[in-house]
Amino acid sequence: MTTSAKPRLTTSAMIASFADPGQRTSPAPFGHALAALAEERPEIVGLSADLAKYTDMHVFRAAHPERFFQMGMAEQVMLGAAAGLAEVGLVPFASTYSVFATRRAYDFLCLDIAEPGLNVNVVGALPGLTTGYGPSHQATEDLAILRGCPDLTIVDPCDSVDIAAAVPALADHDGPTYLRLLRGQVPTVLDEYDYRFELGRAAELRTGRDVVLISTGLMTMRALQAAQRLEADHVDVAVLHVPTIKPLDRDAIVAAADTDRLVLTCENHTVIGGLGEAVATEIALAGIGTRLGRIGLPDEFLAAGALPTLHDRYGLSTDAIVARIKESLA
Repeated sequence: MTTSAKPRLTTSAMIASFADPGQRTSPAPFGHALAALAEERPEIVGLSADLAKYTDMHVFRAAHPERFFQMGMAEQVMLGAAAGLAEVGLVPFASTYSVFATRRAYDFLCLDIAEPGLNVNVVGALPGLTTGYGPSHQATEDLAILRGCPDLTIVDPCDSVDIAAAVPALADHDGPTYLRLLRGQVPTVLDEYDYRFELGRAAELRTGRDVVLISTGLMTMRALQAAQRLEADHVDVAVLHVPTIKPLDRDAIVAAADTDRLVLTCENHTVIGGLGEAVATEIALAGIGTRLGRIGLPDEFLAAGALPTLHDRYGLSTDAIVARIKESLA
């Protein structure tokens, strides 16, 4: 008798795509969207803190080398320079890893960019748990840090469809933005739904009478997978996708929660200070009494290791979501 076994994970799995085996993906959707936008808008410029290859900015660099600025491993300098470029009418997209944009360069983002309300778009790769390289690279608290920055728009896209639509929307937005970047081979999911990205708006992707998952970022993909799997158990799950964390679509969230369904938030971020707490606040302020739970990362520094293993361990996998819903309904 022969048995099938899961392939052995190697060190490369620490930086592997979070896409499922065989899933449809698009390569570097941010880089391609920015390069295409720059064909129409000569004021678009790109900056990198020595991470162009790892933030998909290399696609823009190859297409528009005269509008690309390599700033070196100096995120504070990069954001200060981006502010200066915006002051003279350019529209910068400044890319680095999320941990460096938020922890290292926050003061420059806040005072050089957000306070004067400049149109600078900060692009943070490896948000939440999208790398296995441990706390030095895992931006598990970037939303908690940046939600407190006044007038900063924050977008957490689900897939390549979201990213391609978000780039021109952020360039059009008159003010600072932060994009949680999914890089490399990014899953393509939302084209199967009647969905269109709108800055500041949530979208109901599925209806359901038993549970509503209010999700953001890559967790919307997992929420949709979980909802589909639970159909076999006759559990009807709705999914409300929230691509814009700030400003939050309060009306859509309150409407989704104001029923007798179980409400669960899903985010690739610590449960402290992210989508879950924002949704809980809106529900409480609306005076709604409902069962509310949060699916997210624990309030701790996470381990290093293979990404699929970490998603299982910390509850972000589809299996974990399905188990959490069943447990909550039992």
